[in-house]
Amino acid sequence: MSDCLVIIPTYNEKENIVKMIHTVFSLPHDFHILIVDDGSPDGTATLVKDQQKEFAGRLHILERKGKLGLGTAYIAGFRWGLERPQYEYFFEMDADFSHNPNDLVRLYQACAEQGGDMSVGSRYVKGGQLQDWPWDRVLLSYGASLYVRLITFMPVMDPTAGFVCYTRRVLEAIDFDKIRFVGYAFQIEMKFATRQLGYKIIEVPITFTDRIEGISKMSNGIIKEAVFGVMQMRWRSFFSSYGIS
Repeated sequence: MSDCLVIIPTYNEKENIVKMIHTVFSLPHDFHILIVDDGSPDGTATLVKDQQKEFAGRLHILERKGKLGLGTAYIAGFRWGLERPQYEYFFEMDADFSHNPNDLVRLYQACAEQGGDMSVGSRYVKGGQLQDWPWDRVLLSYGASLYVRLITFMPVMDPTAGFVCYTRRVLEAIDFDKIRFVGYAFQIEMKFATRQLGYKIIEVPITFTDRIEGISKMSNGIIKEAVFGVMQMRWRSFFSSYGIS
């Protein structure tokens, strides 16, 4: 019985999802997968349910009506997994292969064997890199990471990273109702909450590759949320904690 749950939010990922499922299940460590699908009109959920016939008990799906945001998808996945006591390690990962599934094992080892409470697949520590990205996206991404570190004082080189492993103890300590962000800034806030509550974060170098299939979900609204929301998050932290009261 696996103690690891990989949570993958999807919206129109029919080009990638079947290959992703088979790749994760081919790894040398036993992972379970929870797909959180936001009503993909391209039939992503149907493809996942077809795969459940082959991977019964290992592949799960949580269907939601409409596109409700990355952050709420992960929180729904966390709540689903926390209700099942077998899971001790919870992973966030994109469906589009920008995160290499092989690195799941290294993120797991950073928590299970190296004492991390959270491990982060990092593009900006020694050994990490970006692949096939245009220079303007590299500049935006690195600039956003630098901005977040300056505002929050987090000792995390890649605070916007979305390839993450959480231990159960971290997720059980965070009050999800206090998490404000629903877009990509959700990744920043979860690391900030983990750090604020005194947990250890380990960064694991990864190579982040631009998606090959499908359409990027990045938008101006997501960037605006990150820029202005981080300042608000930092200000609130002086007066309140992310811990469960």
